[in-house]
Amino acid sequence: MFQLNNVTKAYECRGQTVNALNKTSLSIGDNEFIAVVGPSGSGKTTMLSLLGGMMAPTSGEVLFHGESLYDMSLVERTKLRLRSLGFVFQSFNLVSWLSAIENVQVPLSLAGESASAQQERASELLSRVGLSDRLNHLPSELSQGQQQRVALARTLANDPRIILADEPTGNLDPESREQVMNLLSEFHSEGRSVVMVTHDQFAAQHAHRSLSLVDGTIVDTPLATNAA
Repeated sequence: MFQLNNVTKAYECRGQTVNALNKTSLSIGDNEFIAVVGPSGSGKTTMLSLLGGMMAPTSGEVLFHGESLYDMSLVERTKLRLRSLGFVFQSFNLVSWLSAIENVQVPLSLAGESASAQQERASELLSRVGLSDRLNHLPSELSQGQQQRVALARTLANDPRIILADEPTGNLDPESREQVMNLLSEFHSEGRSVVMVTHDQFAAQHAHRSLSLVDGTIVDTPLATNAA
């Protein structure tokens, strides 16, 4: 599915070059659940952004099903993100003035679905994540765990085959953290690939493969415990 070939990503910061990724090569297959672990500043979010078509590498290539992601036009990459990729963020990224159901409708609207189809699909997804009684609540009227579940429902709106999750449990209490990880495991069991960056060992144990990223270098590492 994804192939990184000698990928480097460098930034200029106060006159110095900082290498977030150092000649990294990596293969990610279909229907994998991967946890990328490492300390803050190790390059985890940079790698996720590269996979998501949001940040071109300084050198090397990122392939998606054999096609160079950054040789695509911006329009082509935008369509790919809308149809094939789902994103989950630590900060939820909900639109504050939209209700839960309206937030889930956003990607459906961008995909050109009718208003009735949007409402039906969004309602169904919010029910799936246990929020059928919160359809018309604003994000400020929801707990952090509930907000992340709205974000997960939005992620599924266009039925993506790949979910990219950036510290999805970072702001959550233990109960909400478990709910979110159980949902991600369910999404994987339905045939989706999940690539999750995290420093949370509880979250990482739900993955079937672990990668460590330290100082821009990535290696496969054994998991202490795999999810069943």
